[in-house]
Amino acid sequence: MKRQNNFPLHFLVLLFLCRYSIASSHVRRLLLSHESEHYAVIFDAGSTGSRVHVFRFDTKLDLLPIGNHIEYFLAINPGLSSYANNPKAGALSLKPLLDKAESVVPKDLQPQTPLKLGATAGLRLLKADAAVKILQAVRDLFKNETTLNYKAEWVSVLDGTQEGSYFWVALNYLLGNLGKKYERTVATIDLGGGSVQMTYAISKESATKAPKEPNGEPYVLNKSLLGTNYDIYVHSYLNYGQLAARTEIFKASGNLSSSPCILGGYNGYYTYNGVAYKASSPKHGSSLRKCRTLAKKALKIKAPCKHKKCTFGGIWNGRGGQGFKNLYASSFFYDYAAMVGIIDPKKPSGRAKPIQYLHAAKLACNTKVKDIKSVFPNIDERNIPFICMDLVYEYTLLVDGFGLHPKQEITVVHEVKYKNYIVGAAWPLGCAIDVVSSSS
Repeated sequence: MKRQNNFPLHFLVLLFLCRYSIASSHVRRLLLSHESEHYAVIFDAGSTGSRVHVFRFDTKLDLLPIGNHIEYFLAINPGLSSYANNPKAGALSLKPLLDKAESVVPKDLQPQTPLKLGATAGLRLLKADAAVKILQAVRDLFKNETTLNYKAEWVSVLDGTQEGSYFWVALNYLLGNLGKKYERTVATIDLGGGSVQMTYAISKESATKAPKEPNGEPYVLNKSLLGTNYDIYVHSYLNYGQLAARTEIFKASGNLSSSPCILGGYNGYYTYNGVAYKASSPKHGSSLRKCRTLAKKALKIKAPCKHKKCTFGGIWNGRGGQGFKNLYASSFFYDYAAMVGIIDPKKPSGRAKPIQYLHAAKLACNTKVKDIKSVFPNIDERNIPFICMDLVYEYTLLVDGFGLHPKQEITVVHEVKYKNYIVGAAWPLGCAIDVVSSSS
């Protein structure tokens, strides 16, 4: 005999409809909430202008296009440092960028979309508390004018360590290396104008034995990226970027009225950070050998090393290893390689050897300033007097500073092909990946 069901038929129908309604409503909410994607809004507050980058990722953190581009980008001039006497006006200059960025991010995703601002050289150079007041004005703007996910500590002046680590993250992401073992990642040397950053992943053993930097900061950062933990060695050498290093080389020559690094026939000055340096060539022109001596002196190659191995200036080198085996050099390394014909300037990257910079330096140092365009027709007018110095410095930095073999092949990179796009490996992308990866 079958057991009788005690539930009335109409109750069962209502229960089914209720469950169906709840399930379909849940599906509908999932579809409408864009839970399959993440956004990040990153402000780059540079010395010449402010830029906003909006990035869009899927759940696997693959970069997705926004419209016809791989990111949304908008820039304005001047930069925040121009508002030293009016911080509120500086903050308000970002409002059009903020409004545009918000219009790109779906409304229901805005509360969980990170909003970060990193200021670079421009604010670093401001006197007294001008930078502090500008940053506070920006924090007030973000707090009152946006529904994006904002934290006060996410508005700051980037230090070299942050720039270096974000660049490493961005480049390895674009190359498809993140999420893999640290041995599969590449090392980066980013030669900017004011500083140079070396960054690469090291073994857990090396990380545990890492000393502290001279200022007490750690040499090693630990980051979890795409489900993989990385110990990342990073050091920023302030005053050893391409433009700042010129002043260090001038200082290394003492009170000489001329410099063997300046092209023959040039008599003038080099101004950096408001200080003018005499930049005149000796009577017999520039000398590669003497310029090399000055470059090594400027780098403090012979500084005491308290560790088993150092780069220059007594700085710990991270112990090398598999993460340093494949090296990518960027910024001025790429610019000069393209300018003097080491690589094809029409391509976003190319292979080079340090010794090729030395060969180019020999040509430059043996050429008079009036003839340099016939040797290197693509050289920028501003760099003409310093081309011997710059190429000597880049070779010396790679070989004597960072310990590369003169014939070691490296990649000099400006941009990377990602899917069907050419993408610049800039710090805002690395910052976006870092913050989205840590929050997802």
